[in-house]
Amino acid sequence: MLKDIFQYEFMKNAFLAILCISPLLGLLGTMVVQKRMAYFSDALGHCALTGVAIGVILSLSDLNIAMVIFGWIFALILNRIRRKKLLSSDTVISVLASAGMAVGLAILSRNGTFSNYSAMLVGDVLSIKRSELLWLFILLLFGTGFFLYFLNSLTAMSIHETLAKSSNIRVNLVEDIFSMLIATVVMLSIRWVGILLISALFILPAAASRNISENMREYTAYTIIFSLFSGILGLVLSYMVNIATGPVIVMIAAVIFFGTYIYGKK
Repeated sequence: MLKDIFQYEFMKNAFLAILCISPLLGLLGTMVVQKRMAYFSDALGHCALTGVAIGVILSLSDLNIAMVIFGWIFALILNRIRRKKLLSSDTVISVLASAGMAVGLAILSRNGTFSNYSAMLVGDVLSIKRSELLWLFILLLFGTGFFLYFLNSLTAMSIHETLAKSSNIRVNLVEDIFSMLIATVVMLSIRWVGILLISALFILPAAASRNISENMREYTAYTIIFSLFSGILGLVLSYMVNIATGPVIVMIAAVIFFGTYIYGKK
């Protein structure tokens, strides 16, 4: 059965994309969960439409450029506002996400053209091309390098930000770089993962791992395993039952989460 499925070029490309996207989302997801940034990744996903809209207005041939640059700006603005602590973080993120998505929808729906972009809501990993895999692989290498280099700093920041500052960690700089990396991953993955699902793929494998992990090493390892397992099995099952790949991956990740939650409680 598997041999028959992977005889097609688009399935091979999708499989390679899963091997790049899944561990990257898993690695970064550990810190997203640890630092309580679930709303942050969700907001970036929703605001991807605004990045697309800006690219359309500027008539850019590659919309990814506009999406990534907008994602960086949005992430940095969000960090600045959060540090003012005038409102709670989840309130600020929800307001900006709602406003950003509304602007994007308003621009893209002019003259009834939103149907051209509606596929981005659920994504389509089967549409990825061989030339695009190189960028995902580079992003995987860069994201892994960042994670390993800043792991101690990010962990200290997630435990106690003031303590991290007293240890000469440049908290604001590390947080800004991490946020920009999250924005880059979200914006470049959104076409294949989907706006409505990107946050779930950041959160579910890491949350499932947290249910059964006793230290950071286990936490990271289980997250990558759960993420890869969900991605590969979701790709195969979605092809067999003719359902969009993204939702199937998320459902498998959700089953793993509830399974580890029950196991962890025992």
